Amino acid sequence: MKNPSFGQLLRDPTMLLAFGFGSGLSPRAPGTFGTLAAIPFWWLLADLSPGWYLGLVIVSALVGCYLCGAAAEKLGVHDHGGIVWDEFVGYWLTMFMAPAGWGWALYGFVLFRIFDIAKPPPIRWADQKVHGGVGIMLDDILAGIFAALVLQLTALFIV
Repeated sequence: MKNPSFGQLLRDPTMLLAFGFGSGLSPRAPGTFGTLAAIPFWWLLADLSPGWYLGLVIVSALVGCYLCGAAAEKLGVHDHGGIVWDEFVGYWLTMFMAPAGWGWALYGFVLFRIFDIAKPPPIRWADQKVHGGVGIMLDDILAGIFAALVLQLTALFIV
């Protein structure tokens, strides 16, 4: 199953989640579409206390290690472009304690995509050296942390 259909995703909950409810099926820029699909879920999480928010993101990251690893195994491809659960978690990390508003949501989106695509060290190292579900998740977790730091520094000087 190199390129699953939406029907195949619906029959397999692991694949459905790993492919971001179908957002990873985009033929172009699936990571970007996966990150876009994460925004409405972030909007639901945004009003949680920082402890609950971070707890849910950590659980999502741990579950993501399994989901992404299982999906990669089913596809026979390490870090298939359509696996975007890691983008969901990376974006949610970016937006941890972010100021409210669509402008900040968009800024976080742009920052996360820049770090996820450019993969500066140590993100590139994690992407190249860590394998399996943890490896698929780790580079996006690091990209989310880097993006969150930039977002928070920006907020510190603007808000």
